[in-house]
Amino acid sequence: MSSFLGEKYSRYWQDFEVYGEATEIYHFSFISMEFRLINDGWRNAYENMAVDEAILMNNIPTLRLYKWKPSAISIGYFQSMEEEINLEECKRQGVDVVRRITGGGAVYHDSDGEITYSVICPQEMLPRKIMDIYSLICSSLAQGLAYIGLNARHEGINDIVVNGKKISGSALTKKYGNVLQHGTLLLKVDVKKMFSLLKVGKEKISDKEIRSVEERVTSVEKEGGVMDEGKVKEALIKGFEEKMGLKFYEGELTEKEREDAEKLREKYESREWNFKR
Repeated sequence: MSSFLGEKYSRYWQDFEVYGEATEIYHFSFISMEFRLINDGWRNAYENMAVDEAILMNNIPTLRLYKWKPSAISIGYFQSMEEEINLEECKRQGVDVVRRITGGGAVYHDSDGEITYSVICPQEMLPRKIMDIYSLICSSLAQGLAYIGLNARHEGINDIVVNGKKISGSALTKKYGNVLQHGTLLLKVDVKKMFSLLKVGKEKISDKEIRSVEERVTSVEKEGGVMDEGKVKEALIKGFEEKMGLKFYEGELTEKEREDAEKLREKYESREWNFKR
């Protein structure tokens, strides 16, 4: 039962099913243990990415909920800043740009339009396969969204959908012996503004294309869910408690994490990091 879990996590198991690759169902167990909850409010893009990596380095199981101010675009580790982002328009609108340590595509983070989460814990606490990690965490989030009136489910690799439309995406990395999965929950969405900040062809900015994207992407607001951010956060927490058996305690960054984050912030602010590809 615990073939992919370390001995220190071998007590107090709760059983779950995770849908893995193809049609196979993976049965595994997750410890009912404490996770630190950091309700972090707003930070700029460089601080947000630095804090996520600092937590990743320091081995404390954590759920962090946070926002971005000013608004920002984050790109995946393997992407090119100059190929993906309209840098002039971002500068004009005061939008930060930053490279993540996780893969995936470019994401627009509106300061008032989303809640971002990060789940960070030792690798041995989670399934070995990345697809199964996505399934567990995304299905936990989807379960929590029921508490704000949304019928959500995990779909594809790392999306959460409501009524067939994407409301959340995420990205993941394994590093320092730990796992980081972070992603967004759209409270409201402005497709036209998003397109103005990304480097897309003129045909993509047409009214027809914008309508097409709006038909594939949704938000808590569009689906008629509860918009109170405190209640949304409570719902996400309940999803993790129920699906993964986690127990949360409110906490803050340790002194070591703050020191690491300050050093890492310099990396995320640097041209060398952001324009490395």
